[in-house]
Amino acid sequence: MELESEDGAPSAELLAEIDEAATRFDKADPVQIIEWTVRRFPGGAALAASFQDAALLDMAVSVDPSIEVIFLDTGFHFPETLAYVERLRKRYDLNLVVTHPEVPLDEFPCGSPRCCELRKVVPLAKALRGHGAWITGLKRVDTPERAEAPVIAWDPSRNMVKVNPVAAWDDDDVDAYVAAHDLPRHPLNYVGYVSIGCAPTTVPVPEGHHPREGRWAGTGKTECGLHV
Repeated sequence: MELESEDGAPSAELLAEIDEAATRFDKADPVQIIEWTVRRFPGGAALAASFQDAALLDMAVSVDPSIEVIFLDTGFHFPETLAYVERLRKRYDLNLVVTHPEVPLDEFPCGSPRCCELRKVVPLAKALRGHGAWITGLKRVDTPERAEAPVIAWDPSRNMVKVNPVAAWDDDDVDAYVAAHDLPRHPLNYVGYVSIGCAPTTVPVPEGHHPREGRWAGTGKTECGLHV
């Protein structure tokens, strides 16, 4: 089945297939969703991983050990995050692609209006070229903007299929998977960091508070632009 029609838009057949799959897999095990993605787009699916935890990564490589994993190195990550990336790269022998922004650190620094665009959105778009689908760790509980996110959808901004295997999960589900599979945790989890982004704009979250409160604290910002 063709992904796109002659004018570059998704074909009607593909959109129908996506809608059917989104309904069928809405509450499915994330591994089943990843299996469908890998079968449907053999060699054409990539996982965009934040390396906040290892749950989705563990699932993806259990389905396809050679799946391309993309990490967006903004230049402002915690050293602990970079060490965690390396630890998981070695553990799974990852087919890892690390992107780097084309702007220097002193231009549009972390927290400035265009930082996320230039250090995350633009590099990801380049890294995804040539792929038919991208897999994300988006969860509906993360932000109000994500509350209705389907598990499978057409991404018009990137002209490809977007797959959110853990969309229906909450943070307890992720923690349960990590514990059940004895996965290594991000080192900053042990000192109060729950939702982990770039160092200048991420703070620990008190117990009982929403995990995303630690991202861009005090700014009102909830999204970096990758999912909106």
